[in-house]
Amino acid sequence: MFARVPLLELNVPGRNSWFGAGAAGGRRGGRYPRRAMGYAVLAEAEAFWRPSNQMGVLNTDLAKQLGAATLGARLWRLRPGEASTRHRHRRQDELYVLLEGRGRVRIGHDLLTLEPLSAIYVEAETIRQLFNDTDADALWLVVGAPPEAANTLEMTPAQLAHLYPDGPQALPPELS
Repeated sequence: MFARVPLLELNVPGRNSWFGAGAAGGRRGGRYPRRAMGYAVLAEAEAFWRPSNQMGVLNTDLAKQLGAATLGARLWRLRPGEASTRHRHRRQDELYVLLEGRGRVRIGHDLLTLEPLSAIYVEAETIRQLFNDTDADALWLVVGAPPEAANTLEMTPAQLAHLYPDGPQALPPELS
């Protein structure tokens, strides 16, 4: 499904910081010592897309398919009239990047409209909901860390109530 390919990365003493202890001492002839690391590639045609459990929104779990253990990452394609769940997280902060279309999102009580390549950072406990009240698809990249399980089918009623204060299928007023 994807390929893991060796890659060289800079391994600078002092936690790879340009200003960390020993950073200058690691330089010889203008080069830093290198160590091997890996990366994974997921081709567009090989990505597995499925409807979300609660709202039926098409999404692909990039982090899972790429074997990323330290963050969550998904693409969400919201068709006209669709919305993500109105939710929050326990620990996972999220970065939302609108890739295509016009982005509509409610964060807390604020309603935002975004143009392509706009980004939003949302802290874990802040309630948020993406929705599409336009006539064209909106494609979002959502990246979060630390990773957090989000399978609503495996949550207790108390977990659901905290993470989804209006229930896991609440629509925004714009789509109600």
